[in-house]
Amino acid sequence: MKRNVLILISAFTLFVGAQAQAQQQKFGFVSTEYVLGQMPEAKSIQSELQAYSRQLQNKIQATVQGFQTQVDAYQKGAATMTEEARTSKEQELQELQQQIQQDQQEAQVNLQRKEAELLQPALDKIQKAIDAVAKENSYTHIFSLDVAGNPILLYVQNEDEADISDLVLKNMGITPTEASGSGSNE
Repeated sequence: MKRNVLILISAFTLFVGAQAQAQQQKFGFVSTEYVLGQMPEAKSIQSELQAYSRQLQNKIQATVQGFQTQVDAYQKGAATMTEEARTSKEQELQELQQQIQQDQQEAQVNLQRKEAELLQPALDKIQKAIDAVAKENSYTHIFSLDVAGNPILLYVQNEDEADISDLVLKNMGITPTEASGSGSNE
């Protein structure tokens, strides 16, 4: 009997402790895409990325034009070529075509790398602001709204209190614009 009472008291203590701890947690969410879009450096990042993309595209386009010129020359002269010369030229054209495909893949990887390189300082700045806002407002957890395009929060009692995107912008010294679509917390 004593043992059952002790187990009951222990269970009650654990339950009350868990309830108290659950009440101390404060959750919020932020849209880093929204915050990034509001930052002054977003336009310069975008324009630098577009310029780099054009540079890569121009380089590939020049290679493609050179390839097309060689294909046209081959097609015009193929009838007069020896079998050995024709086979050699076809092999050369296939290698050039493979090189173009490889260059296109490398350009895509380089563009993604450049985007990450350009975004990292802004993302670091956003993270510092999120950390500061979370500490200032006693948030225990902040979730990202941008994960796979879907919010990862399943329930928010008062969305206006939970969305700290505008608080993050204000912490960074940026005045949120009304037409942006996210973040309504003052």
